[in-house]
Amino acid sequence: MKQLLKTIIITSFFSSLLAIGSFVGLLYGLKNTGVDFGVMNFLSQYLPEKVIERETIREPQIIEKYIPQTTQEQIIVDIVKKSQDSVVSVVATKDLPVIEQYFIDPFQGFGNDFFSGGLQIPQYRQKGTEKKEVSSGTGFIATSDGLVLTNKHVVMEEGAEFTVIMNNGNKYPAKVLAKDPMQDIAILKIEKTNLPAVKLGDSDSIEVGQTVVAIGNALGEFKNTVSTGVVSGLFRTVTASGGGMTETLDDLIQTDAAINPGNSGGPLFNLSGEVIGINTAMSQGAQNIGFALPINKAKKDLDQVKKTGKISQPFLGVRYILINKEIQQKNNLPVDYGALIAKGENQADVAVVPGSPADKAGIMENDIILEINGKKITKDSTLSKLLQNHNIGDSIKLKIYHKGEEKIIEAILAERK
Repeated sequence: MKQLLKTIIITSFFSSLLAIGSFVGLLYGLKNTGVDFGVMNFLSQYLPEKVIERETIREPQIIEKYIPQTTQEQIIVDIVKKSQDSVVSVVATKDLPVIEQYFIDPFQGFGNDFFSGGLQIPQYRQKGTEKKEVSSGTGFIATSDGLVLTNKHVVMEEGAEFTVIMNNGNKYPAKVLAKDPMQDIAILKIEKTNLPAVKLGDSDSIEVGQTVVAIGNALGEFKNTVSTGVVSGLFRTVTASGGGMTETLDDLIQTDAAINPGNSGGPLFNLSGEVIGINTAMSQGAQNIGFALPINKAKKDLDQVKKTGKISQPFLGVRYILINKEIQQKNNLPVDYGALIAKGENQADVAVVPGSPADKAGIMENDIILEINGKKITKDSTLSKLLQNHNIGDSIKLKIYHKGEEKIIEAILAERK
């Protein structure tokens, strides 16, 4: 009996210890969960010191940096990072009249109380002027001493002031140094040095199918928007409108990288991080058909501006259609190459400019210029492109098809005004 009582007492003692331990463990767990009970505050003074002082330790949140998944993706990311401070906004502002509305009583002063004050007619008047943004586009820093390349139509607003806005928000007044009379290219100057200039590539080495990256201020709102694509075609000729001007552009790079209003004047990069074109136009009503001017044309303009302060282009004085097999069949022409001299849709768009080198050399509407100095005029070697290889004052030999026969004539190139 005594042995049994001893066993019961020992068992009860250990059961009590287990119960107390469980209760302490429960309090300990509640303490660590941050639950605030009155009993906890009372009993915490009797809990072991390390139980009272222990706090919940939370692991710091780690945000992993995105790792490009392909080599090409890494290249594009690097190009964007490297060039983002070289791509700028070009904004045109102008003093515009502020118009206010006011009302008059047409019967005031006639002494007729019945009509007076019952009728108010709105009138408008100018109340001073206000400087407002009238257009915007994109440009990029071509030299570290402040020369900026953009499109000519971006800076065509007469009487406007132009401002270059950097990626960091800094603004600089911009002076239009020169506009190319033949190409949609303009060169601006800002008074700032040690600028992050882009690297200009070689547009003559472009291949159809190669990957390109376009950067610009899409819609004049979304700064440094990036789009990618491929070169879809070369030596394209389009008639582009914008900035109050319409002109025919030759030798363009066609790309499916998205180009939107506001992208005009922005750079087109190859995967070496070199600018190979200036984004200039898009095809309305189509998807992802954009055009860029070859950078070699702009490089020549830059050299001229550095040397002479202006852009001078050789001028022949003709309007033409580049002949291919389709044009040949449609117009029943004797050849499938060359430049057909033709007038434009407007009355002012004459085929041969009066008094021009072509006029003096005897070139007429419906003539076909076949060769310049022995080089055939084709889609790859357009009349415009061949003329760019010559200087003002050069004498060139033209092989033409005139009234059913071929002949050689000479023309002395003038400066395009």
